[in-house]
Amino acid sequence: MTFPELYKQDLIDTIGKIDMNKVNEAIAWFRDARDEGRSIFVCGNGGSASTASHFACDMVKGASYKRDKRFRIQALTDSLPTLTAYSNDVSYDVVFAEQLKNFARPGDLVMAISGSGNSPNVLRAVEYANSAGCRTIGLSGRDGGKLAAMSQLNIQVPVPHMGRIEDAHMIVCHMIGYYFMDAE
Repeated sequence: MTFPELYKQDLIDTIGKIDMNKVNEAIAWFRDARDEGRSIFVCGNGGSASTASHFACDMVKGASYKRDKRFRIQALTDSLPTLTAYSNDVSYDVVFAEQLKNFARPGDLVMAISGSGNSPNVLRAVEYANSAGCRTIGLSGRDGGKLAAMSQLNIQVPVPHMGRIEDAHMIVCHMIGYYFMDAE
């Protein structure tokens, strides 16, 4: 097999490890948040930041356009001035939690994405969200890290390879988003 063929096969195996019951529960939580007019916040670092931004875009446009019920979602990764101001003046560990302190209300939904499950700024965001009465979803990888235990709902991709974890996280996000675009 060539490397691309091996990667493809490993990715197919990885996708098979996604817990569909938890994805369906996440879809229900997103539906509840939308129907109740709740805000939704998504965060992550590196590739997970890109996944957060991509997912928010899918939900704001694809899952909301020309619909009576719309998603109030934002990626906490998308304000570069805010991220760099907190990073420079306070600490990178607080870049997401401090934004949540401005915007999150009890009952809102926070989805945190971390392949390792141990990114300090992601953990602080979930910690704050839990204390503020938000619902929390974690997308984690490997052994779940600390994020798995902190999240009220954790969708874990239990493989060691970061690329396949990130691929699977994007697939989970598409499962959620395209439920609202195609099935609802």
